[in-house]
Amino acid sequence: MPVSELATQVGLCSVVILWFALVCRAGPALRHPQQRGLWLTVLAATTAITLFQPVVVGRLADAGVEVHAVALTRNLIGVLSAGLVLLSMVDSTRYRRLHLSVVVGLGAAMGALIVLDLLAAHPRVSVPSVQRPADPASAYWLILVVSHLVGDAVAVVVCWSYSLRTDERDLFLSLRLFAVGSVLAFVFWAGYLWHLSGGAPAALPYLSLIIGVHGFIRAASLLVPTVTAMARTWSALRVTWQLWPLWSDLVAAVPQVTLAGPQRSRIREVLRPRSPLALQAHRQTIETYDALLVLQQYIDADVYEEAHRHARRGGVREDRLEAAALAGALGLARRAVLAGAPGSSPDRQLAVALPGDPAALLRVARMWPAMADALSGRDASAPAGRT
Repeated sequence: MPVSELATQVGLCSVVILWFALVCRAGPALRHPQQRGLWLTVLAATTAITLFQPVVVGRLADAGVEVHAVALTRNLIGVLSAGLVLLSMVDSTRYRRLHLSVVVGLGAAMGALIVLDLLAAHPRVSVPSVQRPADPASAYWLILVVSHLVGDAVAVVVCWSYSLRTDERDLFLSLRLFAVGSVLAFVFWAGYLWHLSGGAPAALPYLSLIIGVHGFIRAASLLVPTVTAMARTWSALRVTWQLWPLWSDLVAAVPQVTLAGPQRSRIREVLRPRSPLALQAHRQTIETYDALLVLQQYIDADVYEEAHRHARRGGVREDRLEAAALAGALGLARRAVLAGAPGSSPDRQLAVALPGDPAALLRVARMWPAMADALSGRDASAPAGRT
């Protein structure tokens, strides 16, 4: 595939993903002033990149919009995005003069572009391609390129520096990705300046490819909180779903450990949770551990060993034997409680160790359907292993 065609496809895909990221993050970003600046910066950059795509420019030209007007609009928005990058890097409450300087400089740069365009400081008729620059000697293009280079250089330094100071994983990833995107944008504009100065025209498709990849990374920097939230929700959903059979059966035997009993099915528990999924998963985990503490009074070592042997005879894999044995012993202990059998002294030494982490508890939950009734031949009316 030719580089120019690849660059076009990458550019269009990056534009779609950038707009998707902007829509996803619009609500949270506009509600939080600390995120608003980054969102507006990416919005301006996305608009400029969209108007950079030949397909988009062609559609606008077919609709009667002058190509030169599209190019001027794109360039003005591009300078605006560079200025917004600088503004987002400057704390207006601590560096008021610097903040004011950036605002004045941004206004001056955009005003200069408009004036130079009105004065026809660069030729309009010698632009056969919407991506081809105008006169290399034009102050118009020098202002445009330098504005981007300054904004991207500052963004790289500040974002990378701030990423070294934060302990928040989301902020760290967002800053690092934004810095990498700024590096690619800097390379693009540096290459564009080299092209304006007489560089090889063959480099333009590669520069377009670079700015397209830059769009993907900008979108990723914006989507980090969304992806993290989705990952947490998925993790909570997985815990709630996998733990539900074990949790619902155990709290039915020892209801004193739960704040609210299980719903009729785990599908209902997941689709209509009575609390946020993360809280639901945490509550189920804690209540399952509490139920295990109560039920261990009904588990003696020989019961655990018998469940272990039963699981081995049933072909359970070696790495799942411990979880399977505990599930089998818990099943018998649960039936003993439901039958009204007395437990042993709460302060006696426990015969079986609790799972050491939530992942181990989930392994027990996965073995529960197969092992809950595995020791059904024992008398469930008395504690296992007791006479």
